Amino acid sequence: MDGLTLPDAPWRQRAGIAELCAVLGAARGEARFVGGAVRDSLLGLDVADVDLATRHPPEDVIDLLARARIRAVPTGLAHGTITAVLADGSPVEVTTLRSDVATDGRHATVAFTDDWREDAARRDFTINALYADPQTGEIFDYFGGLADLAAHRVRFIGDPLQRIAEDHLRILRFFRFHARFGDMPDAAGLDACTARANDLMALSRERIAAELLKLLVAPNAVATLRLMVERGIFRPVLPEITAEGVETLADVAGSETLAGLSPDPIRRLAAVLPRDAKVGEDVAARLKLSNAQRKRIVSALTPDLAAPQALSYRLGQEGAIDRVLLHIPAAMERVLAVRQILDWVAPSFPVNGGAIVARGVDKGPDVARLLKLVEHQWIAEDFPSAERANAIADAAVAQFLSDSSIA
Repeated sequence: MDGLTLPDAPWRQRAGIAELCAVLGAARGEARFVGGAVRDSLLGLDVADVDLATRHPPEDVIDLLARARIRAVPTGLAHGTITAVLADGSPVEVTTLRSDVATDGRHATVAFTDDWREDAARRDFTINALYADPQTGEIFDYFGGLADLAAHRVRFIGDPLQRIAEDHLRILRFFRFHARFGDMPDAAGLDACTARANDLMALSRERIAAELLKLLVAPNAVATLRLMVERGIFRPVLPEITAEGVETLADVAGSETLAGLSPDPIRRLAAVLPRDAKVGEDVAARLKLSNAQRKRIVSALTPDLAAPQALSYRLGQEGAIDRVLLHIPAAMERVLAVRQILDWVAPSFPVNGGAIVARGVDKGPDVARLLKLVEHQWIAEDFPSAERANAIADAAVAQFLSDSSIA
C-alpha cells in the first residue's frame, strides 16, 4: 500500500470539512486527518467519525474556530481535544499533537508537541497511526501501518507490554480491532494481552462494556471470542463467558445472517452467557448497562417459549427475536420464527377496562385481573376477532360474578 493517497471519499465532501481544514492551516501543514477516517477510507469502508490532528495548541484551536464562527466544544481540553461542530451539526474532533508524560493504565497526563512522529508514537496500533494531508491526500505512515493494513494485521506500536501498561483497555481494543480487520493475530500482541489479562480488573466496567459490545458485532467476532476464551482473557472480569457460550453465539450469529438481521450487541452478549436469567442480571449490573439493556438480557435468557406471534405481542418484536434465537434449538426453525415475527403486525386488544365494568364488575383490582385473564385467553387462541374477544370477556365476567355470588 506504499505510495497510496487518501481516496476522495464522500465524507471529505461534507459541508464544512474543507472550511475547517483551511481554518486550521492544513495548506501549511498545520493539520492532518488521522486515525479511523484514514484507515477506513483506505479500506473502502464507510467512515463514521472524522478526526483531525493539529500542531496548534488547544487555546489557539478555540480562537481560530471562534474567528471562523465554527462552534467549539472543549470535550477533552486536558488532553487537547476540541470538538468542532460543523454547519450540519456533525462533529469533528480536533486534537493537538501530544506525547504521554505519565500513565497509570487508565489515565494519561500529556504534553503538547509539534512533532507528528511523536504524536503517532503514543497511539495504540500502527493501523490507527496513519495521517493524511487534507489538501493532497498524501499519507504519512511512521510505523508500518500501511503494510499491516494490507496484511490484515493488528500490531501494537512499539513494545506491546509497555503499551498495555499505559492503558489496560488496549487489551480489549487489540481483540476488537482484530475482530474487525485482522486475519492471523500478531503473536507478540497476543502474548502480551494474554500475559496482562489481569490488568483488566483495574478498568471501569463501563469501559469494558463499551469495548465488548463493539467487539461482539465485528465481522470476525466469533473466531476472536474463541481465541479470547482459549487465552483466558475474560477470566479476570467476565468468567461467565465460556467456550460453550461462544458456540451459542456462533449459532445465533448464523441465524441472524440467514434471517437478514443486523448483528445486535445486546442479543449477542446474552448469547455468550449461560442460560440463566440471574447470571444475565448479575453480568449486566456489573457492566453497568442501562436499565433497558439489563431487562432485555434477563428476558432473552428466560427459557419461556411460545408461538412467535404471542412472544412478539408480549415482549415486542426485538424481545421476541431474542427469545427465539436463544432458545429454539434447530437453526431453520429459529429463522422461520424470526420471519414470522418480522412479517406480523400485532393487533390491538379489543377489550378494555370499561367493557369489563359495563358487564357488571365494580371498579377496582378485579377489573385489571379479569382484563388480564381475558387477554391471556385471547392470545392463547391466536388473536381472534373482536367478536370472539368479547365472548371470552362475557364468559370470564359471568364466571366471576357467579363465584362472587356464591361467596
